[in-house]
Amino acid sequence: MELTHFDRDGAAHMVDVGDKDISQRIAVAGGEISMLPETFHLIMNKEVAKGDVLEVARIAGIMAAKRVDTLIPLCHQLNLTSVKVSYEPDPNKSLIKFIVRVKTAGQTGVEMEALTAASIVGLTIYDMCKAVDRDMTIGQIRLLEKMGGKSGHYIREEG
Repeated sequence: MELTHFDRDGAAHMVDVGDKDISQRIAVAGGEISMLPETFHLIMNKEVAKGDVLEVARIAGIMAAKRVDTLIPLCHQLNLTSVKVSYEPDPNKSLIKFIVRVKTAGQTGVEMEALTAASIVGLTIYDMCKAVDRDMTIGQIRLLEKMGGKSGHYIREEG
């Protein structure tokens, strides 16, 4: 397998996507954050002093997806058409799963935008609640699905 971000001499470069066809690109990434039951309760009941944690984290995730080209070297600047953040709270485990879905019509994929957004969602939840729970754990940041482009459709097999 060839690493596309390096030339024959090993020098880093931005991949030229100019000759690629424009197509619908979608990527879905997920992650989770575990916490104390008391912290989970505060978040779900919107009782955290800093505000509605999940809505602030949603906005942070959307903002992060739009800024990936300034955060990760060699990523292209993309015109995103949609960024959606959803949550799956699990009260039995004091865990909040988050899913980010990113879309564009372009010449390169949006996996990095989805993964970066998922990371920032988890970090924002942590930041807003660290005063009451420094033991929160962010994890399982991963690509769940990718559609569009030459490599086709990918769905992660959870196991």
